[in-house]
Amino acid sequence: MFTLSEENYLKAIYHLELGTEGGVSTNAIAEKLATKASSVTDMVKKLSEKEVVLYKKYKGVTLTVLGKTVAASVVRKHRLWEVFLVEKLNFSWHEVHEVAEQLEHIKSAKLINQLDRFLGFPTHDPHGDPIPDKDGNLKIVAKSLLSTLSKNESGICIGVDDSSSGFLQFLDKKGITLGKKITILDKEDFDDSLSILIGDKKLSISNKIASNLYIRAHTGQ
Repeated sequence: MFTLSEENYLKAIYHLELGTEGGVSTNAIAEKLATKASSVTDMVKKLSEKEVVLYKKYKGVTLTVLGKTVAASVVRKHRLWEVFLVEKLNFSWHEVHEVAEQLEHIKSAKLINQLDRFLGFPTHDPHGDPIPDKDGNLKIVAKSLLSTLSKNESGICIGVDDSSSGFLQFLDKKGITLGKKITILDKEDFDDSLSILIGDKKLSISNKIASNLYIRAHTGQ
């Protein structure tokens, strides 16, 4: 069994490993969890003793097979609870993260498998992130950032990089939601800000916003 804190560390390393090759630095973990590097070092030692991480000086931290299994289970629970909160309890997508942070530490495998079945075996959470299956497998979908598109190119919004409440509320105000087709009408050379079309609505957005929106290529007419 693992403590809540240990699970949070494993989950953080899991997310950081997805975006890098090789080990994850203790500084990156500290930044991710908003804690001190010395605290990370102490926790990594504990996790090493439990054989869920490997740590090599100057090469960073990596999850073992057991570590990935535990971390994927926590991520799976978190994302399934987010789906439940949005679809069944009518939470907005900007409200669910903190609640799911609490629910993700429930230990009952039967409960989570029943929840998965009850929800119809969803593949993605309300923010577009893939949900690991009960074996910890994660289906990665090819995606790009909206900021990489050129004028007259289109994509379907499938996720966000920034899932903070403030950013999601901003997207709600602008009518930018998952599944919407976004077309680049113009791109400013000066600051890479974009003029976009969503449905019949024209918007101007900054490069910062576009750099936090994931899209997949639109192949329809």
